[in-house]
Amino acid sequence: MQDRLERMLKYKEPDFQERRALATQARDKALAKLRAKPPVDPVLAAERAAAAEAKAAAEQEKRRLAKLAREEERAAKVERARLEAEAAAAAIKPELTDEERKAARDARYLARKSRKGGR
Repeated sequence: MQDRLERMLKYKEPDFQERRALATQARDKALAKLRAKPPVDPVLAAERAAAAEAKAAAEQEKRRLAKLAREEERAAKVERARLEAEAAAAAIKPELTDEERKAARDARYLARKSRKGGR
């Protein structure tokens, strides 16, 4: 407990000059670490660039194929809707006129008479 109290009493807030000196030391240390890094081998850099280019080309091809699949699906959906609309339109019986109804009735009458033997 006494030791902790002594450390608290000894603590001194760093002033601007001390903070600036610490920042300069940290910057110099980071720059030295960066300078110590070996240069990148040009062959390795070229290989990495080629690999990145190949990956980008593959991604672009994948996106193109996905877009093509979406367009085909959309076209198939439109075609199905068109066929359904045609089927619905064909299923609706047109309204017959009076003359057409009379002709159909007469045709049924003649067919019935011919089946019965013309009695």
